[in-house]
Amino acid sequence: MIARGALALMASVLLTGYANAQDAIVTYKSLSPELALDLARAALADCRERGYQVAVAVVDRFGVVQVLLRDRYAGPHTVSTASAKAWTAVTFRTNTSELNAVSQPGMMQAGIRALPGVVVIGGGKVVEAGGSLLGAIGVSGAPGGDADETCASAGITAISHKLDF
Repeated sequence: MIARGALALMASVLLTGYANAQDAIVTYKSLSPELALDLARAALADCRERGYQVAVAVVDRFGVVQVLLRDRYAGPHTVSTASAKAWTAVTFRTNTSELNAVSQPGMMQAGIRALPGVVVIGGGKVVEAGGSLLGAIGVSGAPGGDADETCASAGITAISHKLDF
């Protein structure tokens, strides 16, 4: 009986150690710098075609900026706003236009607007593929968040064939 109990305890310790060892390494997918640049360029090109001067930021899945492009006449505020939109989208795993809708004053989620660095204006979109969050794109400078979001969506559409894996 005692030997059987000791064996059970030893097996439990060994299996727990094995499970913890597996949890020590995490594998994830991310955008390559080249693909992040393609995404930003496509969004910028779409905005230009519409007559908008914007800044475009692409962040990785952790919210770190991978690419930042600013058109010649885009306002100085567009750089930080585009980066913050992308960061907000990736950290909340939600497009900023959706966050805007659920965080209006008086709504349950209104408090997220007061968090440092959060920008809940349309134009920040998550980039996902195969069920994995890869990063996000933020666009700022078009006349309104909906126009920023249109350009961001065009950028994602332009690279979507490269995201299938």
